[in-house]
Order: sequence, then structure tokens, then C-alpha cells
Amino acid sequence: MATCGLKASGRGLATIAAGYAAAKDPLIKCLTPNLSRSMATETQLPRSQVLQSYANAHLTPPANALPRRTAPVAPDVLTTIYSFPAMEPLRQSYYPANHLHLPLRRDILHRAVVFEGDATRQGTASTKWRDQVHGSGRKIRPQKGTGKARLGDRKSPMLRGGGVAFGPHPRDFSTKLPRKIYDLAWRTALSYRYRRGELILIEDNVDIEFNEPRWIKKILEGNHMGNADGRSLIVTGDTRPNLFEALEGAGEDGRIKTRYDIDVKDLLELGRIVMEECALNWILRNHSSDLDRTVPSA
Repeated sequence: MATCGLKASGRGLATIAAGYAAAKDPLIKCLTPNLSRSMATETQLPRSQVLQSYANAHLTPPANALPRRTAPVAPDVLTTIYSFPAMEPLRQSYYPANHLHLPLRRDILHRAVVFEGDATRQGTASTKWRDQVHGSGRKIRPQKGTGKARLGDRKSPMLRGGGVAFGPHPRDFSTKLPRKIYDLAWRTALSYRYRRGELILIEDNVDIEFNEPRWIKKILEGNHMGNADGRSLIVTGDTRPNLFEALEGAGEDGRIKTRYDIDVKDLLELGRIVMEECALNWILRNHSSDLDRTVPSA
């Protein structure tokens, strides 16, 4: 067994020596590169052809690909301008859909109403602490020996007429809201009224003949805008003497404000909004900071 192992080892060493000698042979060195071939064939393509094929593969859609769908463009909305107080149609006007046909966003409306409510809070409530109350600082009774609770001076918060512990002090209750969100809330409120048919546009510079409350009350009841139909908010471009004076005595049927005095909450409170065309254009023009499209000037 040992003899066989030695013979095998000898044959292996002889094979290695023969290979080493062949490798040092000059003839073998010359023939080896020409007779040997790699398992993988490599081909170099021109750089311009590679870049062009890459661009075509990424820019050219496949034959069975579906066409890309473009976002639909919302058409403009149509409004009718009425005369007042006869409420006869005069003409029609178009407004962009992103002004009077926005989807309802209750969250944005809520944020706008809270923002306006916080801004109207005065924050003037004020109380005095014990060091601000007028009076002596002498101790009322001894600390010990009386059997009663220990007590300081008469300005103590535990006594009547003393200071107020943890009372309110003047502060600013106003909060912040991005301008674009607030402008979107305005147009959302107007769109909500328009879709429900509760936004009525009237001609500019309207007024009534008499400044009596019963006169405007008959006008509102005859046009289904009075108390029985949820009251109405009339928005004008400027002050109208007779109309304002008449509605001051007919508050149960509606209210009237100029375009400078209304807010988002006013647009959502009453049952119907009767607005002059110039007032609507002014509102849309001043509350379109997030849009590029302009509104006709009043």
C-alpha cells in the first residue's frame, strides 16, 4: 500500500514538472494565445449607439401601452344677474370653476371660522393679585395660639376683597392661519352656497324707495327671502341709506352688510345670500392668492 502511494505521488510530481517545463517553452508561449479562446465573447458597441438605444427604451412607450389621461378642465359656471327689488333676470355672467364650484371642505371652513372668532376676542379681562390690591400688609392675627387657621394680611385670596388667585389677565387670543387656506375658505363657502342655489347676484347700486322696515319686509317675503325661508344676508358694495335703515328695524327677516364687513362665518349663517355683482368680484379678487387667474374689476 505504501509502495502504491509513493508511485502515485511520483506520477503527480512528474505531471506538474512537465507542465512547468512546457510553460517555459518558447513555442508553447507563442501558440497559447492563438489557440485558447474565452468562454464568453465580448463585443464593444459604439458609445453613441448605446446612448441612443437607452433613450429610445425610456422615451418611446411600448406598443400596447394605454394613452395617458389628462386632468379634465372644469368649465366655467354660469350665473344670472337679477334686478332688485323686482328680482327680474337682466343678464348672465361666467365665473371660473375654481371660484364658484369648489368641493365642500368642512375642515377648511372650520379652521377659517375659528380663526375669525379668535381674532374678534378682546382679551381685556383683568384681575388683581394680592400685591396689586390696595390695603395694609399687617398680619390679621397671630400665627399660633388662637386655634384658628393661619392667615396673612387682608389682601389674601381667601378673604373677600382680597386678590384673585390665577385670575385672567389681558392677552391676545388671535391665532394664525395661512393666507392661501383662508382665501380657499372664502371661495369654498361661496361655492357651497352657489351649488345649493342660495347665492343670488343682483345688479350694482341697489336701493329701495322708502326706508321703512315694513317696506323691506314685504319685499323679502314676496321673494321668499324672509323669516319663513331662513332669513337673508344682503351684501352691497357700499352703504345704501334707505336699505340699511330699513333692515335695521327688520332684523328678524335679514341682515345687510357691506363687502368690507362680512367674513366666512357670515356666508354660512343665514339661509340665503343676496349679493351685488361688484361685491362678489371684489371678494374673489381679494381672496385668490393661491390662483393665477384674475377676476374682472368691479
